Amino acid sequence: MNPVTIDSIEDKFSTLSTEEKISVISHGVALRLSNWRKRLFLAQSKVRFFEEKYHTSLPELEAEGLPNDADREMHEEYILWHHWTEAVEKARNQIIDLQAIAAHGLYR
Repeated sequence: MNPVTIDSIEDKFSTLSTEEKISVISHGVALRLSNWRKRLFLAQSKVRFFEEKYHTSLPELEAEGLPNDADREMHEEYILWHHWTEAVEKARNQIIDLQAIAAHGLYR
């Protein structure tokens, strides 16, 4: 069996009718948008958790610096907070990119 490569997928995809290509792309965009929206919701929830727990936002915390008496938990959560903040940004960007494709209209 031949290994699957991007070229082999593109070759097979190019043999589909225009209508089928549009359908595959439309359904794929819809599924991926749903997935990224779920990821965004999760990441935003995590960021909100840290904001509520520490009564500040990450930019404010970074401007002030971690308190001198910050314990190990706060240091670990600070790292996680960064991760989830980056995850929010990545999800937003992916959603914007996919919405640009969806704006051309989804085939039904």
